[in-house]
Amino acid sequence: MSWYLILKSLHLISVISWMAGLLYLPRIFVYHAENKEKDEVIGVFKIMERRLYLYIMYPAMLLSWIFGLAIIHFQGIELFAAKWFIIKIIAVLILTIYHFYLGQCIRTFSLNANNSSARFFRIINEIPTILLILIVFLTILKPL
Repeated sequence: MSWYLILKSLHLISVISWMAGLLYLPRIFVYHAENKEKDEVIGVFKIMERRLYLYIMYPAMLLSWIFGLAIIHFQGIELFAAKWFIIKIIAVLILTIYHFYLGQCIRTFSLNANNSSARFFRIINEIPTILLILIVFLTILKPL
C-alpha cells in the first residue's frame, strides 16, 4: 500500500469534514440571527456553533493543511511552478481566512453583539461553495 495514497485519502476525508462545517456553520448563524429574541433558543445555537467550530471544523482544517503539506512534500516543490496549483493554494488560504472569520462571528454571537442580518449569513454561506468548485476543478483538470 502506498503512503502517498493514504495521505491523499486522509487529506480528502479532512477536507470533506472541514467543508461540511464551513457550509453548515453560517446556516446556524442564519437561524441564530433570526431568533435573537428567544434566549433559550439562542443558548442552544451558541453551544452548537462552539462545538461545531472547536470539535469538528478546527481539527479538520488543521488535518487538511497537515495532510496537504505532506502531499506537497511527497510530490515535490516543483508543484509551485504550476499556475493551477498557485491558484488552488490562494483559494485554500481564502477558505482558511473565512474559517477564522466564522470563529470571530461565534465570539460576536457569544457576546450577544451580532449586528449582521440573517441575509448577510445566507450570502456569505456561498463563499465556500464557490471556492470548493474552483479548487476541485483546478485539482482534477489542472488547466493551467
